[in-house]
Amino acid sequence: MATINFGGVDEHVVTREEFPLEKARAILQHDTIAVLGYGVQGPGQALNLRDNGFRVIIGQRPDSPSWTKAEADGWVPGETLFGLEEAAERGTILANLLSDAGQIAVWPTLEKHLTAGKTLYFSHGFGITFRDQTNIIPPADVDVVLVAPKGSGTSLRRLFVAGGGLNSSFAVFQDATGHAYEKAVALGIGVGSGYLFETDFRKEVYSDLTGERGVLMGALAGIIEAQYQVLRQRGHSPSEAFNETVEELTQSLVPLVGENGMDWMFSNCSVTAQRGALDWKGRFREATLPVLNELYDSVASGQEAARTIERGSTPGYRQELEAELREVRDSELWQTGATVRQLRSRAATAAVEKEEAFALTANGN
Repeated sequence: MATINFGGVDEHVVTREEFPLEKARAILQHDTIAVLGYGVQGPGQALNLRDNGFRVIIGQRPDSPSWTKAEADGWVPGETLFGLEEAAERGTILANLLSDAGQIAVWPTLEKHLTAGKTLYFSHGFGITFRDQTNIIPPADVDVVLVAPKGSGTSLRRLFVAGGGLNSSFAVFQDATGHAYEKAVALGIGVGSGYLFETDFRKEVYSDLTGERGVLMGALAGIIEAQYQVLRQRGHSPSEAFNETVEELTQSLVPLVGENGMDWMFSNCSVTAQRGALDWKGRFREATLPVLNELYDSVASGQEAARTIERGSTPGYRQELEAELREVRDSELWQTGATVRQLRSRAATAAVEKEEAFALTANGN
């Protein structure tokens, strides 16, 4: 492990330099990684592992959209693509990348194939941390590890293809063989992590549930809706309200913050924007701190897990979910967004066509 200073605090992380891909391959050279589920994380992790030279098979329900997607990605039925139970039987490392609800439903079947010495792998600490609610209790003679990329499977794959990596946390819940730690790190390198930082299953799921309900999705969506609503109520057009609320955030500011940090962002905007942002950020911080503390308490108490399990197992939940998503999709805010994206795409296409025409002219064609 390398010791890296994060904001004045030393942390131990694993980088590709000290744990190269060749070492990861050597550790897992005799393993077959059965990726169970081909939805959110499955495709990115499976394809990255395959491209990095690991032995990978897919377990998925036949005749499902995800099975069709797996075939389109080059997984071959009967060779590298199997039903869930057959893949679990064939694999020595069972990467349980099903949804939380799916993991609960499949556990009785999956557990039968967790024979001594196998490894049970997760990318989310939900099932193990809240095992009193999920009943996911692994046998004592298997390794139980976690690698959690800090982003979507789509981002994991895109960054991998571009030569980059998405940072991941890793954890060991149970070390039955004495090799769980090195297997977890090897898997983290194999899926294409930028670097790995150690955590435990409980901290992973607490931070993850807080993050996705908070800044990453819930709070972000809520504050976007609020600012858009204020601007529209004060007489601004949909286009102006959307551009000032979403377009500038996603297309300009967030990429720059990701590249250079918020301090750089403050230093490289107008004095008016700089002064206003510095004066108001404390107000927003103090206003949201109580909500975020309430959210964390709800996560830590298991209430969020209970609500997720209860709602996810309710008959007709998919229809209810689609109605909620349709309400968001059909709102003026996000209908405006769809139009803005179309205009942005048209502008980009026109720019490319203009550049190509200029190149042809310059070449005398």
